[in-house]
Amino acid sequence: MQWRKFNGDKIRLPIKKAVEQTIVYETQLGNKLKVCIGTDSQVRGHVTEFATVIVFLREKRGGFMFISNEKSTQKFGIKERMLEEVTRSIQVAYSLCDLLDLYDVDLEVHADINTNPQFKSNPALREAMGYILGMGFAFKAKPEAFASSSCANKVV
Repeated sequence: MQWRKFNGDKIRLPIKKAVEQTIVYETQLGNKLKVCIGTDSQVRGHVTEFATVIVFLREKRGGFMFISNEKSTQKFGIKERMLEEVTRSIQVAYSLCDLLDLYDVDLEVHADINTNPQFKSNPALREAMGYILGMGFAFKAKPEAFASSSCANKVV
């Protein structure tokens, strides 16, 4: 995955190293961090574009994010696409969890899945929640899942 900052600057380090440097820097500034990871997708013709974000929240001081965009020509049903979003978020969370534990940074995985049964994404909710919780991560769905439903949504 190729990562960038919101301003477009490419992150040239491996993402784990870039996250570690960010945590160290923000901690030295006196900021308490929380990390939220989420993915959103958009279907455009025969291509599905995914945006995965790592959102760094500074306690009472705003936040910022790292972004990765990828495209796929694989055809997804709605439930399958929701679970693919969750899988992408979990892969990033899993790659960072030992580092976040080391620095005592809380982690949440956000799913862009609606808790209201009237929405198309809802049938994927139970499986997504089980997958995320089963991996040992804190889970948030819409409307609390801002990393996926707001942040990733803006950059997909």
